[in-house]
Amino acid sequence: MNQKTSEKDEAEELLKKNSAETSCNSGKHSDAENAAGSAGNTETKAEDKAVNGAGKVNAADAANTAETASETSETAKKPTREEELQAQVDEYKDKYLRLAADFDNFRKRSAKESGERAARATENFAIEVLDVVDNIDRALAADEKALREGVVQIQKVLAKILENHSISPIESKNAQFDPNKHEAIAYVPSDEKEGIIIDELIRGYTIGDKVLRCAKVAVSKGKEE
Repeated sequence: MNQKTSEKDEAEELLKKNSAETSCNSGKHSDAENAAGSAGNTETKAEDKAVNGAGKVNAADAANTAETASETSETAKKPTREEELQAQVDEYKDKYLRLAADFDNFRKRSAKESGERAARATENFAIEVLDVVDNIDRALAADEKALREGVVQIQKVLAKILENHSISPIESKNAQFDPNKHEAIAYVPSDEKEGIIIDELIRGYTIGDKVLRCAKVAVSKGKEE
């Protein structure tokens, strides 16, 4: 009986010992696996860092290359001072040619319009003068008594035509001689003061404020001593 009990105890102790060894071996195996895994992760991280570092270096090189290429392109595209001045000269020349062409067109148009206005004015004046021609023809066809009346009528028509065109006679007789309006063709002694117009030989006319024709007059040089 005692012998069986002792064998049983020995068996239990042996079982416990095997169980403890198994547990210890299992723990050691797990620690080894964990260590191996940690080492693998460390190696992977190192590889990732190396790859990332290489990628950053390549990206920096690419950026520097692109920047250098951009600066080179900008330098190549930037015009020189001579090219800028030539561009300004071309621009001013183009503006000058356009302005010259516009001015030439304006000059031609103005000349044409001026010529047309002058032609219309001449036509209108000619039409009015034709009335005078008609009156002269009628006066010449009349007898001597009607001739004077016809001439008087012609004078009135002419005066009206001249007035319509702002043409007025210059009043000269007994006026002070004015070289801007009068042309002295005689300088004679008289009872009038020196410089007074004593006779009007050909009447002068003005158109507006402008002298159209100077009057030809005789001017007094005063009394002779």
